[in-house]
Amino acid sequence: MQQNAERIKVMLLEDNPYLRDSLSTLINSSDLFTCVAAIPDASRIHSDIREYNPQLILMDIEMPGRNGIEASRIAKKEYPDIPILMLTAFDDDNRIFQSLCAGGSGYLLKDSSPDQILAAMMDVYRGESALSPSIARKVVRFFQTSQDPILPYNLTEKEKETLLLLADGKSYKMIAHLQNVALETIKTHLKNIYRKLHVNNGSEAVAKAIRSGII
Repeated sequence: MQQNAERIKVMLLEDNPYLRDSLSTLINSSDLFTCVAAIPDASRIHSDIREYNPQLILMDIEMPGRNGIEASRIAKKEYPDIPILMLTAFDDDNRIFQSLCAGGSGYLLKDSSPDQILAAMMDVYRGESALSPSIARKVVRFFQTSQDPILPYNLTEKEKETLLLLADGKSYKMIAHLQNVALETIKTHLKNIYRKLHVNNGSEAVAKAIRSGII
């Protein structure tokens, strides 16, 4: 196992003490991550980030006082490069939408398996989005009811296809496999998509593409 200093530092915010301990144990049992803080609320989100210097935040939504959506919005203003993975029991459209708009790079349900949680953490750390297929479908349905005017973003057909697969919850590796191209090619497509849509991550790209009627 790698030493803690070489592993990705994760700050966990979860008010349920049993789940907090379980997630902390899961994170520390991985060769890739170390839990530098397991915190029951988001009341000190600014000072906690400064103190623990996480490279990834695993965020519950419903916590006493400040909820995870508000905490994500606050954290992203000052620390835009720290990815946030929302881990919650709620799968309603409103919370999903608000979480992604607040800067969440992924949205995972708490009934996900340990392997799914760790894989999603690595996805968002690498700059990818992590939406379970059921959540991705909800995102599509939600934004189909509130489209923005179609604007000439000039995406290529291959870029649109990449966005569609991303909206369906496919990982970068799966998209590369389905398109029969190298992973670096997909990353290049996504960089171009982000630039054209003026967004910062896959979740924002999918949301804007659906709102704008691109996909």
